Amino acid sequence: MFNKILIANRGEIAVRVIKTCKRLGIPTVAVYSEADADTLAVEMADEAVFIGPPAPGESYLVMDKIIQACLDTGADAVHPGFGFLSENAAFPKALAEKNIAWIGPNPHAISAMGDKLESKKLAAEAGVSTVPGFKGEIEDDQQAVEVAGDIGYPVMIKASAGGGGKGMRIARSEAEVREGFKAARNEAKSSFGDDRILIEKFVEKPRHIEIQVLGDKHGNVVHLNERECSVQRRNQKVLEEAPSPFLDPETRKKMGDQAVALSKAVDYDSAGTVEFIVDPDRNFYFLEMNTRLQVEHPVTELTHEIDLVEQMIRVAAGEKLGFKQSDMQIKGWAVEARLYAEDPYRGFLPSIGRLKHYVEPLEGPIGNGALRIDSGVREGDEISMFYDPMIAKVIGYGDNRDAAIDALSETLDRLYVDGLQSNAPFLSAVLDEADFKAGRIHTGYIDEHFPEGFNGTAPTEFQLKSLCATAAFIHTVFIERAARVSGRITPLPEEGLAHEWVVILNDQRFPVELRIPEGAMDLDEAGAELWAPGLIAEPVVLTTSWKPGDHMFEGTLDGKDFAVFVADRTEGYKLRHRGYQADALVCTPRIAELHARLPEKEPVDTAKLITSPMPGLVVSIAVEVGQEVKAGEALMVVEAMKMENVLRAELDGVIKSVNCAAGASVAADELLIEFD
Repeated sequence: MFNKILIANRGEIAVRVIKTCKRLGIPTVAVYSEADADTLAVEMADEAVFIGPPAPGESYLVMDKIIQACLDTGADAVHPGFGFLSENAAFPKALAEKNIAWIGPNPHAISAMGDKLESKKLAAEAGVSTVPGFKGEIEDDQQAVEVAGDIGYPVMIKASAGGGGKGMRIARSEAEVREGFKAARNEAKSSFGDDRILIEKFVEKPRHIEIQVLGDKHGNVVHLNERECSVQRRNQKVLEEAPSPFLDPETRKKMGDQAVALSKAVDYDSAGTVEFIVDPDRNFYFLEMNTRLQVEHPVTELTHEIDLVEQMIRVAAGEKLGFKQSDMQIKGWAVEARLYAEDPYRGFLPSIGRLKHYVEPLEGPIGNGALRIDSGVREGDEISMFYDPMIAKVIGYGDNRDAAIDALSETLDRLYVDGLQSNAPFLSAVLDEADFKAGRIHTGYIDEHFPEGFNGTAPTEFQLKSLCATAAFIHTVFIERAARVSGRITPLPEEGLAHEWVVILNDQRFPVELRIPEGAMDLDEAGAELWAPGLIAEPVVLTTSWKPGDHMFEGTLDGKDFAVFVADRTEGYKLRHRGYQADALVCTPRIAELHARLPEKEPVDTAKLITSPMPGLVVSIAVEVGQEVKAGEALMVVEAMKMENVLRAELDGVIKSVNCAAGASVAADELLIEFD
């Protein structure tokens, strides 16, 4: 076994590797950039080494700096995590020259499978089903158009060295091929230093199903069944689960056998993933092989009771696998959600900033299942524009799929993220959808179910009841506390009296009568009797442990548990339960009557202003002052977190001013272009 392991990565995956090393009693070394000096991974590691500026190209992607960190600390092995140098075959070769072990597959396997062009050839030779496509590198956009025409639309344009959804575009026309080819090539060059592009047939409504493999240095390879990762946005996985609700035992075995055959063909000797697309008839085609640990590996760990990081370490140390294929039985069900710092209400744009508040529910039993959270942040940490915006991986586990989904939904209700936006409301909305619950998913699921983007969900009857109860109870507590402040002229109210309110949730009004029994507010769990004519037919009991200052209202209404996010506003409260969000105002009946007479404020017309939707870097500007443009025309490209975002005109017009230049850093909501 190794004496000391250096983790050549950051954030959540660095923390994940450190946890396993601590359990195994192996000291660890973290490396960090200027942006990561105060992160959880640095705090948890036994040693930490500074390796440079925030930009990955000056820190985490510089092999020499990481190798020197190994030499300086005496680390005799490196775990690369995922991303960065994890699939760069030159890195393990360089480590070997310094007698430093590589906790990952051999360089030959990385090279063979890391190149999508070569990997498809090897897959075909190994008897693996492959997608029809052009067997070579595409030189320019004109050739891309010709190749796409030969294959037949729609086509997938992808970076040969790509991964994580970067450098990928779907094209359904010649214009989309030209634009997609250029964007994919730019993303590929900036993310991977390799701008080679390939084109293949895009299978309509496919499922993305992958097989986890594990091999050792003695020729043994097993597969740990499948994960389904079909719920994606912009080719980036959003929800993953194990097993797949779609596969039958026969298809599962065929896919597993092919994944093992491909792994053996390249002498695979670590954890890896063979990805397939599967059509509605369960025909499957090889997509690519990821020669590293996957982000979604926890769902496999939970359903197979195996620590994949530990197995990678043991294999790298020369140990044989301690199990065989027949031992790989699926136990229960797990569903993982990627909690990102992005604003689902603004087109999922990155939401960069500091986590003013961040509270995770405790791991263990929750809902009808259990919870696991893999995160690399704490309250007070900053989500940087230089790296992936992941906050945490939230995993629900249970005896069956319904139990796993319930555990995950209950957890997302109780996660408290403040200071920036998260995609938690969107994740909850997807988990609540009937099609998702029935397993009717595919890679275009989000586009199909949210064609206009995400603007929240319509409230259910229970959500209206629980949010009304929440707002009425909170407001009543504040009113009664204020009434008991010493020195007030008005007499002390009599405890236990009913309060009559009108709760306004967005544009809906609900008369509510709420009574907190005498002395109830002095207990750890307060009780109240609540009645809302037209919403709640007869008085029901509300119990809660909420206290002023809490941002999570957990309660039980008429015997049913719920959790609501609460934030004070200048007027009223902001409440959220899953995908439904409401501004709540609690008034006396007379004030509610007057409130209805207030004139509505007209929204400001910003159609002639192009502002930056997030902090980022201006990659290119396609217009100049005086130029006429049409609605929908591309104006500029802003890059954030290694993803390019095209800003387009909302209306026809003439450019009045361009307030930035290519290469400039811009802040969120900064004015970039103005129209006449």
